[in-house]
Amino acid sequence: MFLTIVLLSALAQAPMNPPPLGHLLIIGGGGTTEDMQQRALALAGGPKSKVLIIPQASGDLQGALSLVDWWREIGAKDIRLLDLDDPEAAKEAIRSANLFWMRGGSQTRLFDALSKGGVLDEIRKRYQDGAVVCGTSAGAAVMSTLMIAGSAGPRGTPDADTPKMGAGLGLWPDVIVDQHFLQRKRINRLRRAVKEHPNLIGVGIDEKTAILVNGREFEVLGASDVIVLDSRKEHPARSADEPQPDAGARDDDPEDSGITVHELKPGMKYHLDKGFLAPMTKAVGAGN
Repeated sequence: MFLTIVLLSALAQAPMNPPPLGHLLIIGGGGTTEDMQQRALALAGGPKSKVLIIPQASGDLQGALSLVDWWREIGAKDIRLLDLDDPEAAKEAIRSANLFWMRGGSQTRLFDALSKGGVLDEIRKRYQDGAVVCGTSAGAAVMSTLMIAGSAGPRGTPDADTPKMGAGLGLWPDVIVDQHFLQRKRINRLRRAVKEHPNLIGVGIDEKTAILVNGREFEVLGASDVIVLDSRKEHPARSADEPQPDAGARDDDPEDSGITVHELKPGMKYHLDKGFLAPMTKAVGAGN
């Protein structure tokens, strides 16, 4: 198991080459705004886009069917559910889709379902070629190569802060995503994951909040803040005209042990190497 995690961590550090032409819409769960949907649909080509709903994180068929109406209400016309019973038909549906929607449930169940029959490779290729991939809750956690698959114990117990790591889809390989972040008080869980894998960046997304990923940068959408935990030991050299690290970021909290914490408010943009691309805000715990 240890060797598996080490290998996954190494893979997570390898950037996709060439850079993907698509976008990721990663939602922390607890609700998706119409603005998030509209942004994703517009990037995918508008109402003419082919939307493919990936319901395999949950066994709730009725909930999956309701998502068809949900996308139709904002103007999408061609909406289908991914059926994995016939892998070849599933791959053909993926090849023709412009927008993918992964619902909540169990990220492990979702990964296991998609990793069979070459289906996952087709999703990765569509993202590389320009498709928009959206995921909420479990569909958010599974975006990275090394993902938080759950906790060692239930909420409210000390073991809830101990992450169980597993294999993810590998669409955003430089990060570890956690969701329902502030609502379920998961900062310690993400902090531990980053400490164990210091070359990866932790991104915590709260409910009714999303990030829109374009290459190595992302924009915060929705109702709440996004927390970035960065424990990388080496940073690329910056030229004089590139944005500098956040002056308000901190790494002096003993509990953080070298982890720099950034707080991004809705509307802000962040680059994984350059830092803030929008007016800076105070970091978590910073004074007045």
